[in-house]
Amino acid sequence: MAGTSASSVREAAGVMQGSALAAGIEGRRRLLRDTPAALILIAPVILLFAIAVVYPLAETIRLSFWDIQGLRKPGFIGFGNYARLFSDAAFRNTLLTTLIFTIGTTVISVAIGWVLAMLCAFAPQQTLPFRVMIFAAFGISEAVSGYMWIGIYRPDAGGLLNSVIQLVGFSGFAHAWLGDASTALWALIIAASWSGVGLPLMLIFAAIQAIPKSVLEAAYMDGAKPFSTMRHIMMPLSMPGVRVAVFINLLGALRAFDIIYILTGGGPVRATETVGYFMYRESMTQFKLGYGAAATVILLLAVLIVSIPAIVQRTAGAK
Repeated sequence: MAGTSASSVREAAGVMQGSALAAGIEGRRRLLRDTPAALILIAPVILLFAIAVVYPLAETIRLSFWDIQGLRKPGFIGFGNYARLFSDAAFRNTLLTTLIFTIGTTVISVAIGWVLAMLCAFAPQQTLPFRVMIFAAFGISEAVSGYMWIGIYRPDAGGLLNSVIQLVGFSGFAHAWLGDASTALWALIIAASWSGVGLPLMLIFAAIQAIPKSVLEAAYMDGAKPFSTMRHIMMPLSMPGVRVAVFINLLGALRAFDIIYILTGGGPVRATETVGYFMYRESMTQFKLGYGAAATVILLLAVLIVSIPAIVQRTAGAK
């Protein structure tokens, strides 16, 4: 009786293994059969990606190894442009400015968006117009935002900020905010952060809305105050949205150009010049294409370094 049972079990296992093997073979055959059609369908996308992204990237990397200045005959110098970059005091200062601008813009915009998202979560319907107005700033182009902030920072009586300062009786604090090297960078950071609040607000608000209602109801039944609910429940459970917001805002700050071009042009005395603007200055105004291309590659590496943790996290999540 026991022998019959063991034999039945072995036969069942053999049948299951055979079925799994047959299913695997059929799956591979289907994959091979569908691959040509899939390649044909994605070929236009691959071609456009190669033309718009891969070729310019490869060409920029190639140019970074050449000394190209104006109409002078190009010469191959290998890593000479990179060695010159890191021995250039202006570029080293640009790296520090980029770091301050990127971290400052990201911290301010994400922090404000995080706080507003938690406050809005207590009254989602009533704060809908408020959230729409803040998110609308995210859709405004950097150029338009820059011209708007020029009107705010104007040093004369027509500047909104200085007019308000004088109106409240603090005329001594009126200042040429963009014309002073000690204040220009922070004025630029505030301007860039203004338009960057909307996306963190929406992402973190969505993460808070995904918190199970039972958790919030349990906290309410236990007598938790709104501040305690925000600190011990909303803040920890909204971290996925915070991480995405930080990642996107970091990349946006690293690539910032338009608002810098409009507001300060990298000045005064290059106090607000980031790597992106340094690249533009050297390539387009000084006609040092190889030198500017090397700065572009450095910026690309910085973007990749910022992107790697997010890519690793997404890949681990997919597994």
